[in-house]
Amino acid sequence: MNWLEYLWYRVTPPHLILFPLSLIFRMLVSLRRAMYHNGILQSHKLSIPVVVVGNISVGGTGKTPLILALTQQLIARGWHPLIVSRGYGGSAQQPQQVAADSTTQQVGDEPLLMARRELCPVWIGRDRAATAQLAMLAHLQCDVVLCDDGLQHYHLQRDVEIAVVDAQRGFGNGWLLPAGPLREPMSRLQTVDAVVVNGDHAPVGHYAMQLSGMIFYNLLDPTQTATAADFQSKNNHAAAGIGNPQRYFDHLNALGIRFTPHPFPDHHAYLATELSFADCDAILLTEKDAVKCSAFADKKYWVLRVDAQIDPTLTDHILRKIAPHGRKIT
Repeated sequence: MNWLEYLWYRVTPPHLILFPLSLIFRMLVSLRRAMYHNGILQSHKLSIPVVVVGNISVGGTGKTPLILALTQQLIARGWHPLIVSRGYGGSAQQPQQVAADSTTQQVGDEPLLMARRELCPVWIGRDRAATAQLAMLAHLQCDVVLCDDGLQHYHLQRDVEIAVVDAQRGFGNGWLLPAGPLREPMSRLQTVDAVVVNGDHAPVGHYAMQLSGMIFYNLLDPTQTATAADFQSKNNHAAAGIGNPQRYFDHLNALGIRFTPHPFPDHHAYLATELSFADCDAILLTEKDAVKCSAFADKKYWVLRVDAQIDPTLTDHILRKIAPHGRKIT
């Protein structure tokens, strides 16, 4: 955790230097949103419904597992989703489809993770509206767009807004950037269509989500699987370069695995030397980290697959919102 995050998640007043910058940021955020709302800044509407999944805070809250779970549920209901993401961390400048053999250097870690699940087409592009339009031409069967981390991307109009909240970290000190972790004020949650709480019992009016995972697969040979019992009496190391590494470490602890934790910054680009631990029997990774370690992995690398368990009424709520586009709720 860097010094800014240390300040953000302490119950103390923001740093005096950062406080006025936070107020300026808040005014700019409100002005920008008002300009889109009043048509001063142009936004684009697609011919198919758009479901945006995002958050109001910096860092991971569980958006990727939620999008994958919603994709599976929509497919089960007869829909044909398309996932659109910015491709954060990738070098690609033009809209493009993410393939299973793409690299994180090109497309980013989270889009590659989602593409390798092979549920539906995954496209990346800085302009999500333009990216979605190109993707729709390439995949005429797609009838709903799931926009990853697009809550503040007002250039693309949306039919459903879903905000994900990390129950463990909450909103930190409650201040906007840079004095706190918030991209938008907490009042923004009152305007979205659904709030999903990751990792805890959801308050009335919100939806609960739990992350579950008990099976590891070998990164060098994914046909090999293991359970927590296979890592007993071994010298294990766990690395996590996600928004909240402690959540992953807590999950491993709950599985009864003893390990040495190694937290890294979110979206960290790993080098083989960073994971060359002495006296190591197994290196336990998240899926998001694993896509960046494939090139140098050996038999010690194991990956925990995690899936989101969500309240099924969330999908019902989404379908009610997008039903006016001509599809029946099934």
